[in-house]
Amino acid sequence: MSEGVEWALHATSVLATLPTGWTLPAAKLAELHDLPAPYLAKHLQALARSGTLEAVPGPRGGYRLARPADEITMLDVVLAVDGSTPAFRCAEIRQQGPCAVDRRHYTSRCAIHAAMADAEAAWRASLASVTIADLNERVLPNLHPETVSKSLTWMRESVNTREE
Repeated sequence: MSEGVEWALHATSVLATLPTGWTLPAAKLAELHDLPAPYLAKHLQALARSGTLEAVPGPRGGYRLARPADEITMLDVVLAVDGSTPAFRCAEIRQQGPCAVDRRHYTSRCAIHAAMADAEAAWRASLASVTIADLNERVLPNLHPETVSKSLTWMRESVNTREE
């Protein structure tokens, strides 16, 4: 999994705290976590293409959630950033080397491939069961009061508001 997934999950969680109609520019989201703005922007664009975020153009633009936070799952973010290609790709090496037999004798799926596919299915199901709203419910109550204060001040200075 790429580091872009972590960045995208944090950015999406931050955007979930914005009031309706507010946006944050990509550069500001990058500033918040001290990330390289061009790389974060690439991931934000992927999230917008997937329908997870909405990119609002113009000088008062930026990014905001395209759907409510309780309708966006961690899996949505992972798939938008890293794609849907399975993490494990079986090359069927059991069918190679000096002990290999004719391919027609390999009638069952590779046990390693099967175990990895089962693990990935469980991982994806777990990510699909956690929404961005769930994440924020877990994180926000555990923030230090000073972090909350600094975050609110930073947010007020950084957001763009639009009349809808």
